Amino acid sequence: MNNRLRTIVLAAAAALPLGGCAINIGKTTEIARAPAPMESSLTIRFQGIETPTGQIMLSMFDSQSAHDQNGAPVRVAAVPVESTSAVVQFEGLAPGDYAVKAFHDVDGDGKMGTNPFGMPLEPFAFSNDAKAEAGPAKWAAARFPVAAGANTITITIK
Repeated sequence: MNNRLRTIVLAAAAALPLGGCAINIGKTTEIARAPAPMESSLTIRFQGIETPTGQIMLSMFDSQSAHDQNGAPVRVAAVPVESTSAVVQFEGLAPGDYAVKAFHDVDGDGKMGTNPFGMPLEPFAFSNDAKAEAGPAKWAAARFPVAAGANTITITIK
């Protein structure tokens, strides 16, 4: 088998979604292994907390449709608030784009307090400190990348 054909066969085998496969090339058998998927961790630091009570409630999304259309989040958390900042860490994330919606549940009842018109009465925030626009910030404004390995973002609660 010539080198060009061998390279094509090996490249095709490496692209298979298998942990590995045997490829018979002439008189030798070579094992092509797909690279192990890299995992990411994400540390989120919340700052600007004015009332050191309750908890930060957050939802993390990995797609525009889930984020903008109130779909299912990929992760959720309730982070206790005991000072003017709070930290939460997520492990085992796939690298990619994410967005966070959060609010400071000051009274600890597990839901965002609103007025009769549905306007929030408790502080809230979005990743990238994106601004609310006639509702929650949009994916395009709140989206941030998570690379393989350790990542950290800061969100200011307002």
